[in-house]
Amino acid sequence: MWHNILDDFVSVRAVYRTALIYSSTLSIMKNFSLITIAFLTVALISMSAWRKDVSPQKISLEKQQKSLLAFNSMLKVIKHQRCMNCHPSDDHPRQGNDAHVHIFNVQRGKDDEGLSVMRCNTCHQKENNPYSNAPGAPHWKLAPKSMGWQGLTDAQLGQAILDKSKNKGRDVAALVEHMTKDSLVNWGFKPGAGRALPPLTQQEFAKAVHEWADNGAVVPK
Repeated sequence: MWHNILDDFVSVRAVYRTALIYSSTLSIMKNFSLITIAFLTVALISMSAWRKDVSPQKISLEKQQKSLLAFNSMLKVIKHQRCMNCHPSDDHPRQGNDAHVHIFNVQRGKDDEGLSVMRCNTCHQKENNPYSNAPGAPHWKLAPKSMGWQGLTDAQLGQAILDKSKNKGRDVAALVEHMTKDSLVNWGFKPGAGRALPPLTQQEFAKAVHEWADNGAVVPK
């Protein structure tokens, strides 16, 4: 009899311990669920605030029109041969007011500075040469092939200018810096004897670039 009572006692104790473990597990799971819910709530709130911070602000119609008008002024320079000659869509630079293929079969090369036997800086020095009439400016080279503009529509050209995968990762601020201060861009406004000037002066072009950027950097669609 005592043996049976002892067995019953052990069984009851085992059931009690099992119940305690189960109860503790439920409590832990409940607390874990509450913590998880709280964490997810905070994360969603934070994400919502972050998205609000980084989402682009809406540009007013007036600013869009100002930006687009400024970009159309920029195009007068960008599409001029002083720019286009160094932005070919193939591997051959152009030259002259008629944009003919560069003489001597000059080619782009791997680094946009010519082939190993005919580098750009062989003839193009840091400034225009008044004796040979060869144009020159610091870092004379072709624009990357990804920035080839020949044959593009105004809309395609605008998209290419803004596309970081094509423009060496430049954002709008960096584009403004490039188009207003780069030595090769500046050369286009003082190209030397016998070369046509762009329709805008350097100051007018810089003003248009800033107005374009300050009003949202809008391009044609």
